[in-house]
Amino acid sequence: MPITLPATLPAYNVLKNEGVMVMTPDRAAQQDIRPLRIGLLNLMPKKIQTETQFARLIGATPLQINFHLIRMSEHQTRNTAAEHMETFYRPFAEVEASGEKFDGLIITGAPIEHLPFEEVTYWDELRRVMDWTQTHVHSTFGVCWGGMAMIYHFHGVQKHMLNAKAFGCFRHQNLNPTSPYLRGFSDDFVIPVSRWTEVRQPEIDTAPGLRTLLGSEEVGPCLVEDAGHRALYIFNHFEYDSDTLKQEYDRDVASGTPINVPLNYYPDDNPANPPKNRWRSHAHLLYGNWLNEIYQGTPFDLDDIGK
Repeated sequence: MPITLPATLPAYNVLKNEGVMVMTPDRAAQQDIRPLRIGLLNLMPKKIQTETQFARLIGATPLQINFHLIRMSEHQTRNTAAEHMETFYRPFAEVEASGEKFDGLIITGAPIEHLPFEEVTYWDELRRVMDWTQTHVHSTFGVCWGGMAMIYHFHGVQKHMLNAKAFGCFRHQNLNPTSPYLRGFSDDFVIPVSRWTEVRQPEIDTAPGLRTLLGSEEVGPCLVEDAGHRALYIFNHFEYDSDTLKQEYDRDVASGTPINVPLNYYPDDNPANPPKNRWRSHAHLLYGNWLNEIYQGTPFDLDDIGK
């Protein structure tokens, strides 16, 4: 089954041309099944790039997905056209007031790692979002800074500044092969990493109810399950395109920002060589497994979510 997207959303044509099954809302309304309602709270500056990356992954499953784009109510983006935001995004305050419920919600990262959480301008509203997920969302997926915000909000697990940016493709280990979220996963694999902060495994271990599913000897815990809050937290970037790290590296080089060549990313670690994507299959596995677990457990009646 396809993902439902407006035909005018940039991701629609991108994914259709890639062979991903996409469907317009009018056509979806004729299907005699209940599609899963998946929201994306997009905190990244490049909204179109991020929404396309996640739509690509959740649109590759056999399930029909209705994809809903959500933004913070008061925060105004400077990197995406106002017309795009007005056309395709709804402020969280409107979603909250409507009382509607979701089978799944993804909370993305944000380039504000250097700030304490309490100094983020929209922190109070984001706390409301995270509490709201406990009554209005069946399963929530926090990504990078979004995952760090959730594990801090629900468990008090701190993020810590790194001495140098963790930047590149790092080898990770499958720490819980029997987890339904890791069906089909290899014993080890690479994941793109791009962050100035970390959460530490000993602090995760002291928080009740958390289980680390993926981790790296070099860059620490990666994927954490929080069954009590029906949530997953991932601190790295399976959703990245092949050239996302290249874009970040080229941006920093052009601006004169000190940056190392992303490790284990370019062939021979030479930025003159086109990068190779070695994480795509595991990205599809993880998000496909997450959606399958939602499908198996979410109530058929949306009103019963959170009860």
